[in-house]
Amino acid sequence: MSDPIMNLSNEYTPKGWKPRKEARLEEIKEQAKEFGTVEAKGVVPAGAPFPKASPETGYYGIPLLKQPQWKPEIPIYFFVGGASGAASVIGALAHWTGKDRQVARDARLVAAAGAIISSGLLISDLGRPSRFLNMLRMFKPQSPMSMGAWILAGFGTFSGAAATAQILSDRLGFGPFRILGNVAEGFSALFGLPFSNYTGVLIGATVIPVWNHNVRTLPFHFGMSGINAGVSILELMGNDSSPGLNRLGIISSAAETYEGIELEMKRDPVVNEPLKHGASGWITRMGGVLSGPVPLALRLAAEFTGKRRSRQLRQIAACSSIAGSLLTRIGWVRAGGVSAKDWRLPLEETKRPRVQKSQSREDYPHMRKIS
Repeated sequence: MSDPIMNLSNEYTPKGWKPRKEARLEEIKEQAKEFGTVEAKGVVPAGAPFPKASPETGYYGIPLLKQPQWKPEIPIYFFVGGASGAASVIGALAHWTGKDRQVARDARLVAAAGAIISSGLLISDLGRPSRFLNMLRMFKPQSPMSMGAWILAGFGTFSGAAATAQILSDRLGFGPFRILGNVAEGFSALFGLPFSNYTGVLIGATVIPVWNHNVRTLPFHFGMSGINAGVSILELMGNDSSPGLNRLGIISSAAETYEGIELEMKRDPVVNEPLKHGASGWITRMGGVLSGPVPLALRLAAEFTGKRRSRQLRQIAACSSIAGSLLTRIGWVRAGGVSAKDWRLPLEETKRPRVQKSQSREDYPHMRKIS
């Protein structure tokens, strides 16, 4: 047997003579055990402790969450779905109360057009129509995405039937068409109510911090924004003298104003930073202003002015609300992408105390600014 001292490929360790590679491995293990880190480069050796992720060090600086892979069509899908779903409910209420038949008629057309556009936008994002059909192969109540696909299918079916029956009834005056349209209108409103705000549930149910942090209010926020847009579209179609629509616009604009104040003043400023800074912050804030205080002030002024001036103010408010509702959806989607890139947020949530409304990012100097 050869002498290990004479074998240059061996090296002496506290555990005796070992091959040089194994000796280096033992050295790395001891260094990791004593200091918690190793200077060696390359693959982590078997048995060595893995680095612990923390808000200060992260996990190799790699984002822990995957950014949303949605195409630009999705924010528009959110907007169109919210407006058309709300329009179907508004039209049904106008028809059942008998207050304004013209609003009810136009609402059916808006709902049907919105269903067609929404389907096209969603299929465009998925890539092929068959992928949307595959989403209908299963019915999963616990999945907002599965429920959203079924809601869209039901809403598109009944809103299309209601609009078709309305057109045939206007041209032919045939009674059964009118009855069919009224029945379809009821089911359209039934599906339209969740269709106007399910997208808030959809993004809030994810693990992306800025979305999940606002999960309780996102459905209400998107629902009020959808009503605001639905009212505005109906007004621009010539229904700008309806007092009911204006008052519904006042309520939704007031709700949007309140939600904006909550986001600015009372929510976690660290998690919600993408809603306040950068491109996503500017878009979200601009959308909040255009769909909240601006139309609210214009609609309130319209209540106390002459008929002609009132219609002008309501038309300006309608344009502002539509632009604000669309920008709101774009801003929230962009904010989700920015929030997913910050690898510190998921790690910090379990380690830092609950942020008070008076605190800000300056109270946490270890956190880097989201870019």
